[in-house]
Amino acid sequence: MPYIGRSNLMKRLNRSAILELLREQGPLSRARIARVLHLSPATVTRIVSKLVEENLVLEIGTGDSTGGRRPTLLEFNCAANAIIGIDMGGTQILGALADLGGNILQKASLPSSSGEGRKDGLEQLIKVIEQLLSNPRLDDQELRGIGIGAPSITLHQEGIVVWAASLGWKDLGLKKILEPRFQVPVFVENDVNLAALGESWYGAGKGIDNLVCISIGTGIGAGIVISGKLYRGYSEAAGEVGYLVPDSSYLGKHYEQFGCIETLSAGPGIVRRALAAMEGDGETILRELAGGDLKALTAEKVFEAARSGDLLAQGVVDETVNYLSIIVASAAAILNPELIVLGGGIARSADLLIEPIRQRVEGVVPVMPLIKASELGENAAVMGAIAMVLHSTDDVLVRG
Repeated sequence: MPYIGRSNLMKRLNRSAILELLREQGPLSRARIARVLHLSPATVTRIVSKLVEENLVLEIGTGDSTGGRRPTLLEFNCAANAIIGIDMGGTQILGALADLGGNILQKASLPSSSGEGRKDGLEQLIKVIEQLLSNPRLDDQELRGIGIGAPSITLHQEGIVVWAASLGWKDLGLKKILEPRFQVPVFVENDVNLAALGESWYGAGKGIDNLVCISIGTGIGAGIVISGKLYRGYSEAAGEVGYLVPDSSYLGKHYEQFGCIETLSAGPGIVRRALAAMEGDGETILRELAGGDLKALTAEKVFEAARSGDLLAQGVVDETVNYLSIIVASAAAILNPELIVLGGGIARSADLLIEPIRQRVEGVVPVMPLIKASELGENAAVMGAIAMVLHSTDDVLVRG
């Protein structure tokens, strides 16, 4: 029996390796696959025959001859199945239907909640999924699974959202609720973890095995990819960098919904510090940008003012860069990633952030990582959800 178990595992690994090779380098011949993966021609032929039967691999013609028969070329069939990826934002649900290659076929969005609480947010999520399922392409494509990113610590194996304050969800078993309804596997993960996975597979970190994605929006969190895999930590709370402290004066206090440094440097913190700076009579265009209503002031407007030369706004941004540099330096020193990606809404102002952060961090840490802005923007967590479903269902593994 142990031998049978090892044999079945080896078959799955070989199958996954062939699919991954075809996805990345295809079209290829059976002989080329055998040489690259160091498999016997008979093994490749047997596995490929099954994959062709399942429509995951297509025979698309013949290649050049090297002296014998022209080889049949094989290609990974991205259109064989579809996947739904969802990003449960605090204010908006963004969903996408994609093929196995990560190509988005349709997008849908709705407000996260109309204020009716936990049940309302769940109903909004179901509506987004149903909108995506109405795509006529699903008449020919089987849905492979649904991946959902939530702004919360999650228990990914159980599919439970532990506490998403912005949604009013506490210990919500999304997997248990949604799988019977939609009859497909459902996977639940922290949204920033998914953003890191999305950047790793499809974005700024493509081809990089060790990276950290720092998402800066209403709060600040980090997704960590080590050796191509998500690192979640002992209680699945790894990456909560918003709870770092700038100095000892912030110790001995209690932080609940938001951590210390994200209270200072995430979007709402930037606005609070700008408003505090405006309490004097200093000249600034922020009142004008807010249309005379300071309640309408946003972090984006603070960056806009700084970009135009407003000295008060530039001071707020400079202080923000200091806080973010502490986060970047901490991540670099502890994890030694090759790349740190800045994402989230604030990262849209990367032109005012990346170079100043680099200047502050270089020399402070033993090894300086690359620092880049997100390439996927608001789609990062959605693409990560799609990647998670690919990784987690059957044998279609696209980076372990």
